[in-house]
Amino acid sequence: MDAEIEGRAHVALRTAAGRIVEIGHSLRPLPDETVIDAAGGALLPGLHDHHIHLLALAALANSVSCGPPAVHSVDALGRTLSAASTASVEKRPGDDRERGERGANWIRGVGYHESVAGVLDRDRLDVWVPSHPLRIQHRTGAMWMLNSVGVGRLGLDDGVDLAGVERDANGRATGRLFDLDAWIRTALGSAVIPGLGDVGNLLAGYGVTGVTDATSTNSAVEWDAFADAAESGQLRQRIVVMGQPDLAAGCGAISLGAVKILLTERKLIDFDALVASIGAAHAAGRNVAIHCVTRAELVFAVAALDAGGARPGDRIEHASVAPPDVMERLARMPLTVVTQPTFLRERGDHYAIDVEPGDRPWLYRGRGFLRMGVLLGGGTDAPYGSADPWRAMAAAVSRRTLGGRVMGESECLSPEQALALFTTPAESPGGTPRRVAIGESADLCLLDRSWAEAREVLDSALVAATITDGTLTFRAGS
Repeated sequence: MDAEIEGRAHVALRTAAGRIVEIGHSLRPLPDETVIDAAGGALLPGLHDHHIHLLALAALANSVSCGPPAVHSVDALGRTLSAASTASVEKRPGDDRERGERGANWIRGVGYHESVAGVLDRDRLDVWVPSHPLRIQHRTGAMWMLNSVGVGRLGLDDGVDLAGVERDANGRATGRLFDLDAWIRTALGSAVIPGLGDVGNLLAGYGVTGVTDATSTNSAVEWDAFADAAESGQLRQRIVVMGQPDLAAGCGAISLGAVKILLTERKLIDFDALVASIGAAHAAGRNVAIHCVTRAELVFAVAALDAGGARPGDRIEHASVAPPDVMERLARMPLTVVTQPTFLRERGDHYAIDVEPGDRPWLYRGRGFLRMGVLLGGGTDAPYGSADPWRAMAAAVSRRTLGGRVMGESECLSPEQALALFTTPAESPGGTPRRVAIGESADLCLLDRSWAEAREVLDSALVAATITDGTLTFRAGS
């Protein structure tokens, strides 16, 4: 009651069976009906995060932050890892969620960037943590760095060798592993999937009613974990699951998404093989979502989609660097870009140093995509970025880094355009934003003030309540 709905003040709304069934000024509560007093706040469609990694986000709770903004220097990293090593010694038997000898008692670090301490390998990590297995994930998610105990646990000095294990000129493992998440998980015997209840609560507090998990290695194991979490109420969001080509829709109230294809400039896959993969996904009735964070990766992906026949619903994930010549080719195809503007805030100061000057104006573009008619959806890429979509919206509007730089001012979005990044349908990021209207799904986000006031702030602290499928999943202060 007393909500602002699409510009109309003091309006009431009723839901039934997961749908909006009535909207008006004169609605009165029915007996035994739950009533939420909106106190004049704006009632918006619930937010959908179009690119997130749920299990990695859940694992973050048992991880040590090893990069900005928490850790900025060599000394700070050393103190952090030493403290984690001490805590590992004091850990009670049974505390570790990973099973098996290989998986016990690891220190797990996340978010590392070379600005902290340069290139890390096993020898440098041994100085800080010589006696416990340690693995640190690069903030891109594409690389793990292990100390010598960790290298030994995984058998990398004892005959285990595979693509992605870096070795020096003498064949000794450096401790740096690329694109081997699934193998590491299997090698560690990590039979326990992290609980997802805290993730569900966190996202509900942001007004998120739906997510698309964009993890390329999702298989039947992850599908079952998400389905179980949804059925048990741990995840109160609608869930779309991307993943491997052979991932098939199984049980549970979750949806099958695109085939996720991970491109890395370090080792691009064969062009013809990529074209064939696109065709195979389409033949199976699925779209493709191609990970592109460099200019070269985007050029490669666009060329392959052009050759393989892009179709509506095919996605480019990130499109971190999109110069005009590539943008023109991309805009001629029926492609969607899913962007993460929060990286401008969190990583922009490093981009100003690390990214080639000629590419800096084209980082995480906003208005440029819309001007060219490219469908544009938004994701957080959590845990590799903040899971708070309001931070992403604010970054899309201001394009201001933590250090105060403005990157690509001509790419700024309006608050309404930024909100639309997260209110378009799960199956159509960048399409027509969902509405608060009769007949629509009762997935709603209530703010504690009018939109005219909220648009000047764009902060998750404004979320007063979240309703998913007609059920209250979050209420501020309760």
